[in-house]
Amino acid sequence: MGHPDFRVRNKIFATLWPDEKRAVVKLSLADQAALLQMHPQVFSLNAWSHQGATNVHLPLADVALFRKLIEDSWRRVAPKKLVAAYDESEPKG
Repeated sequence: MGHPDFRVRNKIFATLWPDEKRAVVKLSLADQAALLQMHPQVFSLNAWSHQGATNVHLPLADVALFRKLIEDSWRRVAPKKLVAAYDESEPKG
């Protein structure tokens, strides 16, 4: 569709719109609402926002928060067994 998307088991969890300097991540509706309220200049809605798709305006986004949102988005879409295997492989401490 003219832009990169990121998938796990063929389900999209994030898209990138380079020309617009924007990404879209799939969040819970509660997280989406909180981010829109706390950082309205960074996050906005789109046609798929009723399903959690949330715009992230990259020039204004905090890198650490964006990384967390990408992982959260992946976790929302990935199969539970894959998430569990990932969590088990992460170093503790």
